[in-house]
Amino acid sequence: MSSAFAGQADEVQQMKECIQELSNETSGEDQEERKEQALELLADLCENLDNAADFCKLGGMHLLLSRYLNCLEDGLRWRAADLIGICSQNVPLVQETALSLGAVNKLLKLVDLDKNEAVRIKSLFAISCLVREQEAGLTEFVNLDGFSVLMRAMQSNVLKLKVKSAFLLQNLLLSHPEHKETLWSMGMIQQLISLLHTEHSPFHEHVLSALCSLVTDFPRGVTECRIPDLAFEDFLKERCQLIQKQEEFQEELEYCERLLKICFQNVSEDNNMDR
Repeated sequence: MSSAFAGQADEVQQMKECIQELSNETSGEDQEERKEQALELLADLCENLDNAADFCKLGGMHLLLSRYLNCLEDGLRWRAADLIGICSQNVPLVQETALSLGAVNKLLKLVDLDKNEAVRIKSLFAISCLVREQEAGLTEFVNLDGFSVLMRAMQSNVLKLKVKSAFLLQNLLLSHPEHKETLWSMGMIQQLISLLHTEHSPFHEHVLSALCSLVTDFPRGVTECRIPDLAFEDFLKERCQLIQKQEEFQEELEYCERLLKICFQNVSEDNNMDR
């Protein structure tokens, strides 16, 4: 099927053929494979922004959200989520259509509850495309408690999902610092610090990066980091000693040093003055 579609000169016609295949309600192993191939071809075609908009106008987004995000086949679910993300990148028309169809709510549920790792990862990718630099999408994400979904994703045992969740959190904090208060009130700082007490991994770099973004120019966050029971200053100093000579952890080292400076430098200077 893929080769037959590839032979079509007109990309819009190719998309129509794919949508027709996806609209076919017949089931079976062969049909599932054909639908997977259709989703893959659409993903390639919709890297082009004009094609992404045309796909949406042809009813493709409605089909993905109404049928394929909740279908039984894992391979169709994750490909549908991936296609939603690809189409939504930097295309306001597609973003607005997806949001009007309840995309954020459906995708958050998949990130939170789906048993398939690829579905969860691709759903998070799609969410990222709908909330970064998209005010309406971010507002919906916040109202649906999306930050709690990110935290639970960071607490999962799926490394790629953990890293991408921390990266999205850090990105949202940089572009929308007004949400620091919300995150502080839900205990995000202490939960992020607790994640650093798991076995050391590359994921920790992204947690530390998110913490840096959260406490920068946010006195309440700094005060939270100084809670004695957290022993966060001791942790940061120990981590610096552990990784300072390991080149692959230099970015993590920079985040540790930055957090020490932001949260504890003035405390140390005050203590020295008291002496």
